Amino acid sequence: MGMPATIQTVTQRLRRAIPVKFSGKQQASHYLYVREHRVREGTKSSWPQKRTLFVLNVPPYCTEECLSRLLSPCGPVCSVELQEKPDLAESPKEPQSKFFQPKPVPGFQVAYVVFQKPGGVSAALALKGPLLVSTESHPVKSGVHKWISDYRDSVLDPEALRAEVDTFMEAYDKKVAEEEAKAQEEEGVPDEEGWVKVTRRGRRPVLPRTEAASLRVLERERRKRARKELLNFYAWQHRETKMEHLAQLRKKFEEDKQRIELMRAQRKFRPY
Repeated sequence: MGMPATIQTVTQRLRRAIPVKFSGKQQASHYLYVREHRVREGTKSSWPQKRTLFVLNVPPYCTEECLSRLLSPCGPVCSVELQEKPDLAESPKEPQSKFFQPKPVPGFQVAYVVFQKPGGVSAALALKGPLLVSTESHPVKSGVHKWISDYRDSVLDPEALRAEVDTFMEAYDKKVAEEEAKAQEEEGVPDEEGWVKVTRRGRRPVLPRTEAASLRVLERERRKRARKELLNFYAWQHRETKMEHLAQLRKKFEEDKQRIELMRAQRKFRPY
């Protein structure tokens, strides 16, 4: 049976399989599939051509620093970036918080390795292997040691957390102040079509509540509560009056029934 067209196409695009072992004690090898990063004509990519190596099947224990160390014999490495799936553009290098960013689910990833010279890609494609991820000079934690390390990393430093929150709030307050200043400048100025932008700034500001104002609010609430209780009392009294009236009507009805029975009995025919 022949190989499916999709698998055959992927196999042709993967130029090289490099065996990798976690340590020297491991017998089985894991394979990294590498090729030169290329795109179709007319497609833009932020990765530099002829200097970028595309790597597939990167195991979870292989970090960016580890991958850079493994490929450094091929030539100076400028950057290494791991991603969940292939992408034509580099991810924005924004500072990420180690406290509020969700931890990625460990799994196999892809990598883009940028060399300083094009010869680094050719040398990487010619690697024989196997490459060792964990060595005596660069050990990689695993098993119980990795669990202990992850647990220690999960314990937050309160001082570092407070410093990061303060920095974020300062940047946020500065941004809000800039937006308010910009809104003040634009308020009342007509645009090209003659429209004037109306903002919420024209509303009357809410003044802070003083002690006298708080006392007035409490007195108003007390009066409202007393009026509600009085209305409830009148409603209860009205309900009781209705019930008494119904009881009197029932009593009168029973008396009328007895009177009618008596009248019928008196009119009964008695021949003797």
